[in-house]
Amino acid sequence: MEQKVYTATIGLEVHAELKTVTKMFCSSKNDPDEKRPNVNVCPVCMGYPGTLPVINKQAVKHVLRVGLALGATIADFTEFDRKNYFYPDIPKGYQISQYKYPLVQKGTLAGVAITRIHLEEDTARSSHEGDFSLIDFNRAGVPLMELVTEPVIHSGLQAVQFARELQLLLQYLGAGDANMEKGEMRVEANISISDTEAFGTKVEVKNLNSFRAVEKAIAYEIARHTELLNKGEHIVQETRGWDEKKEVTFSQRIKEDSHDYRYFPEPDLPKLILSEIPELKPDIVRGELPELPWDKRIRLVEKLGLKPEDAEVFVRQIHWGTYFENVVRAFPEDGQKILAAANYITSDLAGIVKGDSTTTVDKVDLSSKIIEDNFAKLIVMVQGGQLSSRATKNILKMMYEKDTNPEVLANEHGLMQKSDEGHLTQVAQAILDSNPSVVAEYKAGKVALLQFFLGQAMKETKGSANPEILKSVFIELLS
Repeated sequence: MEQKVYTATIGLEVHAELKTVTKMFCSSKNDPDEKRPNVNVCPVCMGYPGTLPVINKQAVKHVLRVGLALGATIADFTEFDRKNYFYPDIPKGYQISQYKYPLVQKGTLAGVAITRIHLEEDTARSSHEGDFSLIDFNRAGVPLMELVTEPVIHSGLQAVQFARELQLLLQYLGAGDANMEKGEMRVEANISISDTEAFGTKVEVKNLNSFRAVEKAIAYEIARHTELLNKGEHIVQETRGWDEKKEVTFSQRIKEDSHDYRYFPEPDLPKLILSEIPELKPDIVRGELPELPWDKRIRLVEKLGLKPEDAEVFVRQIHWGTYFENVVRAFPEDGQKILAAANYITSDLAGIVKGDSTTTVDKVDLSSKIIEDNFAKLIVMVQGGQLSSRATKNILKMMYEKDTNPEVLANEHGLMQKSDEGHLTQVAQAILDSNPSVVAEYKAGKVALLQFFLGQAMKETKGSANPEILKSVFIELLS
């Protein structure tokens, strides 16, 4: 039987916790690092009768900033709604969300069209132990941004690229850390396949909490749908979970439609006219936006001349990018020094950090290891011919272990590059005198042995010899 060719169509729903001092509708602390259960709670976020919610203005502003960064349409009128459903981690028996009038509509990110971005409150956190479950309400009521894409994604890889770019945007805007391991950003994928232009039956995979899980779950569902359709079987519209250990999805419940939630406007919250709130006017908020990741990529490559792969390191590792920019302030118009700084940070310094068992690349505070001024001085010395490449690497490692002026280290350890031809001739001659058999082989035609002599001389001078002058000295002596 001939196998049909199917096209996958994927839409994403991404939930991201927002970084605010307090929760969405009350004054309880918003602290994702709190380990003690049920500490950051109050009658409002616990859903006690008679309590009244109050809108968190900072959370609204965060969503507006995201929308403006994506070139989206910002609502003037917006309101909150009650989304009714029963679940143990919903304290009130409903969730305050947005339905008909979201804060943001349209826009694009990473080539993917956005449908809407709205604001709601997060649920509590359930943990299951044996035959009972525990609920921690610390997370209940935390501001939660939900972004919904158009169904225009066609692979797990494209979905991951989108999610990574969204995570980066949230971090640049200071809207959230979007740490997926901590559940601060969760992805849900709506997947269907079809051999026609019409959409197939949609299946939702919930709460994917790593980029790897997003890609794997989508690939698994595409394969599962394909196998079912090739067997002539039907796909059930449902909500499925992801088993990380088995790397398979599993059925959770039949997929709900919007009417199942019985949305209606939240009676305890006011309607918002954003143009009447000075600090939330789009023009005001737009003027406060920082440099965005995609703009930074262009600037680093086109204006500073960095290689795209180095630029990407500084875009994605935000604190590394800040460190690099602080270093090159010492020589803003010197392209060679800027490129050298980028190269030493992304290769040699990154290698030293990776070998440091006490920290990780994404958490190390570079400026606490080597202050920017000292790193800049090191680059100036390299480009000025005062240090060889090998000596630079040695000094860099010493600076990382104990931040010191590189000139002081170079003088203390005899690593200043030696270009005195008379001195280097003495070093070279001593090495030739110690290796008469190798000299004979070189003169017999094994000219590649020149590298052996150069290596010995570099070892003898602790990497401080000027390699070009040293090479010419050896060639002259051997001829």
